[in-house]
Amino acid sequence: MTSQVDQSEAVDGPDGERRTGPASPRSGPQGAAGRPAKPIRRLDRVIIRFAGDSGDGMQLTGDRFTSETAAFGNDLSTLPNFPAEIRAPAGTLPGVSSFQLHFADHDILTPGDAPDVLVAMNPAALKANLPDLPAGAEIIVNTDEFTKRALAKVGYAADPLADGSLEAFRLHPVPLTTLTLEALKDSGLARKDAERAKNMFALGLLSWMYHRPTHGTELFLRQKFAKKPQIAEANVAAFRAGWNFGETTEDFAVSYEVPPAKLPAGTYRNISGNLALSYGLVAAGERSGLPVFLGSYPITPASDILHELSRHKNFGVRTFQAEDEIAGIGAALGAAFGGALGVTTTSGPGVALKSETIGLAVSLELPLLVVDIQRGGPSTGLPTKTEQADLLQAMFGRNGEAPVPIVAPATPAECFDAALDAARIALTYRTPVFLLSDGYLANGSEPWRIPEVDELPDLRVEFATEPNGADGSFRPYQRDPHTLARPWAVPGTPGLEHRIGGIEKQDGTGNISYDPANHDFMVRTRQAKVDGIEVPDAEVDDPSGEARVLVLGWGSTYGPITAAVRRVRADGGRVAQAHLRHLNPFPANLGAVLRRYERVIVPEMNLGQLALLLRAKYLVDAQSYNQVRGLPFKAAQLADVLHAAIGTLDAEETR
Repeated sequence: MTSQVDQSEAVDGPDGERRTGPASPRSGPQGAAGRPAKPIRRLDRVIIRFAGDSGDGMQLTGDRFTSETAAFGNDLSTLPNFPAEIRAPAGTLPGVSSFQLHFADHDILTPGDAPDVLVAMNPAALKANLPDLPAGAEIIVNTDEFTKRALAKVGYAADPLADGSLEAFRLHPVPLTTLTLEALKDSGLARKDAERAKNMFALGLLSWMYHRPTHGTELFLRQKFAKKPQIAEANVAAFRAGWNFGETTEDFAVSYEVPPAKLPAGTYRNISGNLALSYGLVAAGERSGLPVFLGSYPITPASDILHELSRHKNFGVRTFQAEDEIAGIGAALGAAFGGALGVTTTSGPGVALKSETIGLAVSLELPLLVVDIQRGGPSTGLPTKTEQADLLQAMFGRNGEAPVPIVAPATPAECFDAALDAARIALTYRTPVFLLSDGYLANGSEPWRIPEVDELPDLRVEFATEPNGADGSFRPYQRDPHTLARPWAVPGTPGLEHRIGGIEKQDGTGNISYDPANHDFMVRTRQAKVDGIEVPDAEVDDPSGEARVLVLGWGSTYGPITAAVRRVRADGGRVAQAHLRHLNPFPANLGAVLRRYERVIVPEMNLGQLALLLRAKYLVDAQSYNQVRGLPFKAAQLADVLHAAIGTLDAEETR
């Protein structure tokens, strides 16, 4: 779904307290005849979390609310949170699935620290999410699920809806299941099938509360269940019933309005990181004129890229679901040898299996994109959660000296640009390239301004077509003096036959070589090629020019860090910020940037991997702030860290 925005400038909102305006009468399109219109309260931002069992459709509910919010023109950021277990027992804490959406009338950067509204479909969803709620938050609960058995399953000795433990919140007990069944009593559906539509009832209620458009959701439901029209109409009926319930019930006295955000002019759509990355790969194929070949093995949270690219054969994309990780990257490297843009997608455990072939790609000096959607933990502990713990693996996780460039997007929308950037490096310098995304970016979403084609980089490649040796032979390792890239010859080109394999190559000829001096030269040359890759200088955001503290991040920490910096500056604190997309090689000016500040703080969702690299390369006292909880940082906690750092320096100065 796309929307047109015709504004001249973006607005940097405070990403802090929500503001309320005066209530005004409402004249909704489905208002009940004869009833006085309910008042409307204007807000500048809202954070909503939908939570329930993984079978309750919370991801679909959140996605539909997000799509309508994007079409309405709000800026937004989302955080889907899936159960770590594939089939956790129903009604248990490990089985809770949630979807958080932060939307606003100004520029925002994160899915929000704490929900203003929680929709809890059962006791497990309430108990799992209650600690995140601030006092005064609204809680909408499905009272039909608060049975003695369900309460006991999650450790409630008494019903929290009746024991006074929720007095700090605005509680809305709603029998969602009963109301859904009543709305669908004439649908002809069995009770079990009708109950499944309760998430659409909840979506209708929230759509009324926040003035979300309804037409798009009804169209979506009819398209999704086109082969089951009875199911489609039942879901539409439940959705409408939820909207009308909000309009008529006395329990919801006020609805809320969040005006559209002021964004730069353009055509926008809501997009997730994995979808943006997939589109970036398709665009890279189009702009390079090369077929895209994806050799992959399904793994959470990277599988969506395989699913999406399989739909784009009309753009010259070929996908191969291999029998394992090793076969996937082997096929991708073979496609690169054959003249395609080779891509393989995986997560950290898959990178471990692909490492030998990545080393081979370094030795062969062929363009290959290795997309690593980082996840929590090396195995099945938190496969659906997010982490940044693969940086050192991408940097050094191969035998021998096998340097690989590393690119890391900062936001879901930036995954598109990062894919193009990674393709540029791979094709220009003839090297495998790591693209490090993570689960937070992959599943999160935000508005993305669709670029014009002429805004995209020209990635066209010239293949070798003639022998380049003085003796009329083809020398596959005769390099471009500027990029140190070797020529790329498509197999079968007459006169350009050459050897390829895993053992060290002789400089120039590509013949197998056992010569120690040649090996030393080739190792240093491959390193020099990576070191010489042209990347933009690091940009520093330091409005006052007097900050003594620099906060430096990479990847998905961008949103929380930037939101924290805004809070600190709003409180009068002076802090500088920089964020890295290129992690190997680092920007040429990074050392000078780091040395300008008395204290450098590096927040990471690992135990300090970027900080380790910075300390080793630049001999600066980069200080880590780390968490590895499978969740993104909260802006408030980072703001506290920055305030403390500024306060410590100020105290030292006054001694």
